[in-house]
Amino acid sequence: MAKQLDYHTIREIFTRFQAHDAEPKGELDHVNAYTLVVAVALSAQATDAGVNRATKDLFKVADTPQKMLDLGEEKLIEYIKTIGLYRNKAKNVIKLSRILVEDYGGEVPNSRAALYGLPGVGRKTANVVLNMWWSHPAQAVDTHIFRVGNRTGIAPGKDVDAVERAIEDHIPVDFQQHAHHWMILHGRYHCKARKPACTTCIIRDLCRFEEKTL
Repeated sequence: MAKQLDYHTIREIFTRFQAHDAEPKGELDHVNAYTLVVAVALSAQATDAGVNRATKDLFKVADTPQKMLDLGEEKLIEYIKTIGLYRNKAKNVIKLSRILVEDYGGEVPNSRAALYGLPGVGRKTANVVLNMWWSHPAQAVDTHIFRVGNRTGIAPGKDVDAVERAIEDHIPVDFQQHAHHWMILHGRYHCKARKPACTTCIIRDLCRFEEKTL
């Protein structure tokens, strides 16, 4: 775990991220808040690309909670069986869809507490939905962000909750909205787990990772 970077260094890092990609976007395909919830729930222990392949046809026939209930669990499985843990995920999607229909009139609530109450929706999923759909500066810490935060010194922490707090505490407010997307994309394409692309990294000179590749 690298030592926490100072405010001015972090501001410079995110200034560079912003200059490189002013409006970073999440890579899970969705058409509304509901399909975003489903896509994020399906993405646990799966790649965004794999989820997108599965939901491409699924969301054509089930893009609302009621349509998903009408589709049913067994038919849903046929669409998502290429995704890991698909049976359990299918059960959760049907359960959360029923709750949305019965308790929220078919709409996705925009409160973290309400989202937590949905089966298969944890803190990370709730934060992704709040950030991507309602533009809340919520920080969803996945494996990429955890790695980047600790390697670079942007937001070191022993667990995901500590990294989330470090992001909220140390990244300047004007970068909070897109912070987690910049960090996810940096981890996915540059600061990779096994072979980090340090030679082409735009923050190489500011990063505290001691094992930089030449």
